[in-house]
Amino acid sequence: MSETNFLLEAFKQTNDQLAGHGKRNVQILKEALQEVDGQQESDVYGSGQIIEEFQAKMATYLGKETAVFFPSGTMAQQIALRIWCDEKGLKKVAYHPLCHLEIHEEDGLKELHHIESILLADKSRLIELDDVLSMKEEVASILLELPQREIGGQLADFETLESISNYCRQRGIKLHLDGARLLEVLPYYQKTAAEICRLFDSVYISFYKGIGGIAGAILAGDKEFTEKSKVWKRRYGGDLISLYPYIVSANYYFDERSSKMEKYYEDAKELAKFFNSCHAVSTIPIEPVSNMFHVHFHAPKERMESLLVEIYKETSIGLTGYLREVTKDTCSYEVSIGDQYAKLLEEKVKHVFQLLDEKMKSSGY
Repeated sequence: MSETNFLLEAFKQTNDQLAGHGKRNVQILKEALQEVDGQQESDVYGSGQIIEEFQAKMATYLGKETAVFFPSGTMAQQIALRIWCDEKGLKKVAYHPLCHLEIHEEDGLKELHHIESILLADKSRLIELDDVLSMKEEVASILLELPQREIGGQLADFETLESISNYCRQRGIKLHLDGARLLEVLPYYQKTAAEICRLFDSVYISFYKGIGGIAGAILAGDKEFTEKSKVWKRRYGGDLISLYPYIVSANYYFDERSSKMEKYYEDAKELAKFFNSCHAVSTIPIEPVSNMFHVHFHAPKERMESLLVEIYKETSIGLTGYLREVTKDTCSYEVSIGDQYAKLLEEKVKHVFQLLDEKMKSSGY
């Protein structure tokens, strides 16, 4: 067994974890279905009460005219950008160098739609208004991700979003929101989802990240846009005979957890302080702006895995099941706070970080 697998196995054997909502198992669906009438009719190829009511609910929440449920965000976002490119007759879009479409989708946008991506800003920082103003090429759409996951979940200030939105509308550029974690950033902005989405022409949100459902996504916008998205959804094979297991879980966990985002945010800030109090450990951002952040250990990946396994065995509390090598002397992982953190006793959490601090110091890092 590799050391990385050893870390994952040790993590799975812990009784408690600091992050997330708990283990992803079939209990997620069982909980969501427990109060559902078994005689309720399922959706059929994108139609039916169960899907249409949920789509209407999400459209209202996001402040958009209509919304469409998709089995995946990857599908939804590629389709959104294709629609905007077709409308303008220009197959160029702009987004961050570490955008999900650029680094996690096997060039789906380029291979399936022949759309060229224009990369804005340096990969280590957020897109700013100046990056948009200095674009030398015309684009059909700009995608902004809130928060920017790959750099620790950082966020632009709301005034920057407003400025970019105003510029795009003046220039006829469609602004799309990768809001996979939109609910998670509402406490930081102190805005409603609709207030933020008002700045964007189209919006995508996820139901398995902060919400903790099985899978699925919503794509929202005006009726003309969403009707076109339904055609593309059919072309992609996204109109499964029934999507109700995803819809039921999305609806259940949305109602269960959307009101908890403020708590997750405050817990994330508290947890980040614990990490930053430890020797040779730091977070990005130093103070989180949502329920997520990145933890950086100033120690080699293999050595850090061994130290974490020791902590797991001593405390039965897991921090992470993986580490990503940044350099030969540093490694990192991503934290997303959910229901689990609040279940832990404060003294147990403090004990974990006391051990982490001691082990990092004694290892000479």
